[in-house]
Amino acid sequence: MPATRREAIIERFGVTPDVSTLVRGALRAAIADAEAGAATTERRVAALDAGCGHVSQLRPFRARIGRLVGADIHAPTAPLAEFDEFAEVDLCREGAAFASATFDVILSSFTLEHFAEPAAALANMHGWLVPGGTLVATTVNRRHPFVAAYLGLPAMLRRRLQRVVKRSAADAHPLVGTCNDPAAVAAALDAAGFHNVRLRTVGHLARAWGRTWPTFLVGLAGDLLALGFPSRRSTIVAVARA
Repeated sequence: MPATRREAIIERFGVTPDVSTLVRGALRAAIADAEAGAATTERRVAALDAGCGHVSQLRPFRARIGRLVGADIHAPTAPLAEFDEFAEVDLCREGAAFASATFDVILSSFTLEHFAEPAAALANMHGWLVPGGTLVATTVNRRHPFVAAYLGLPAMLRRRLQRVVKRSAADAHPLVGTCNDPAAVAAALDAAGFHNVRLRTVGHLARAWGRTWPTFLVGLAGDLLALGFPSRRSTIVAVARA
């Protein structure tokens, strides 16, 4: 389905803003803050895409970032041209993968639901941020009934369903979902040492499941189901400071 047609339908039904808009706004503000702080020390901004997959939402800001690092548990299948470096890292278990206070900004896009140890991963990311640095994270919200049903399926069925709704089989990763509602995310960020935590929920199922007409329509129905219930919308966008 053409993306422009899909997006027009989504916007017509009032499922806005989208996750990308919120993330871009949060990254823009975080990088501006980092630039202001870096100006006094004559250094450039350093950023980490923690769980970068095959494309980074930090790409539009590349010219403003002096060092851009990608990290994921799997090596990329193709070169990731926007990164200065790529590190194959288990974000939950390899806290020494990067030195303390290395990055001004960390992006963690739809990774929290995959972490076997989300508290450890968030603690590691907090340690990798400079004091005052910003984490921008997105994840699914288990309070949405479709997401809860999805996460509650047996692993084998979940894996098969992922291959139907995801853009490619490479995007289908094991789901854990132990830290995936607004209260749990806020508590985990607080426990990891973050402050000034801001959470927002948005509808994202139609966009995430829009690979085919049937999956798009199921996703749109899910977004509309929770439209009037902010705590139950499908996706959580979190912004927090170290």
